[in-house]
Amino acid sequence: MGQLVHGEWQTGWYDTSETGGAFKRSTSGFRNWITPDGSAGPSGEGGFAAESGRYHLYVSYACPWAHRTLIFRALKGLEDHIGVSVVHPDMLEDGWSFDSGFDGATGDRLYELAYARDIYTKADPDVTGRVTVPILWDAQRETIVSNESAEIIRMFNSAFDAITGNTDDYWPEEMRREIEAVNARIYDTVNNGVYKAGFATTQAAYDAAVVPLFDTLDWLEKRLAGNRYLMGERITEADWRLFTTLVRFDSVYHGHFKCNRAKLIEYPNLWAYTRELYQWPGVRETVHMEHITRHYHYSHDSINPNRIVPIGPRPDFEAAHGRGAMRF
Repeated sequence: MGQLVHGEWQTGWYDTSETGGAFKRSTSGFRNWITPDGSAGPSGEGGFAAESGRYHLYVSYACPWAHRTLIFRALKGLEDHIGVSVVHPDMLEDGWSFDSGFDGATGDRLYELAYARDIYTKADPDVTGRVTVPILWDAQRETIVSNESAEIIRMFNSAFDAITGNTDDYWPEEMRREIEAVNARIYDTVNNGVYKAGFATTQAAYDAAVVPLFDTLDWLEKRLAGNRYLMGERITEADWRLFTTLVRFDSVYHGHFKCNRAKLIEYPNLWAYTRELYQWPGVRETVHMEHITRHYHYSHDSINPNRIVPIGPRPDFEAAHGRGAMRF
């Protein structure tokens, strides 16, 4: 059996000596697609047809990548069709654990396994690489469909529409080129940018990450001065991909990851925008700040060796956002 490397975010598992002290994110290893009829998607193999009750999500409430999938599960009315298991927020020597001894952690609801790594080896005893969440599991074939969040949210966006009757489209064909361009900048400099700043082990690597991060936040602030959402008047996947970083920014990234030139609440447009998205039906239930603050501060012992979980700020996401009538 191949040796698994546990803990995508835990800096102790990374050797940055060959990258100039820079953080480099691993790629996802399972890239199949659920489709309405089970035909093959853009990558991987076919045989994963959309069916109620067949698929299961393994997530961490702390992880912004897993958070995307929970949001799309809620937006698309998939709660009754796709089950969820939630790991413990502490990611230690054995990686993500199914210990249920933290409020909101559920244990493994399908197999009662101990660790997320056990899901990977159940799918493939010879698997190698990093154990990451989210994991989209096929309980019928007992294998992993995908562990790539960007693709899972697109499956959820359309594959189950005939089952749920929910045809809301957050990846409209006529806007895809523009969405992709915005996604690319936000992913590189914001979603992943906070990690590149936080996990940097040299001043040069930190500077190379934190400056583009705030350049993009300034750009987004200006963009939202004239747009309700990133693409204009229509909310798209680009907004939800950005949201999962913004909702964590002041509580963990500003301090823990040294992204401290400014707080989110100091950007009037971004702050109002974040509160509006938080208040979207079904979304606030996907935000678990206790898991978020516990995970980052307790799990990253190379950044916080004493594992002190700070009291932190308490952003009021429930406050009025002042962005006009909610459009649900």
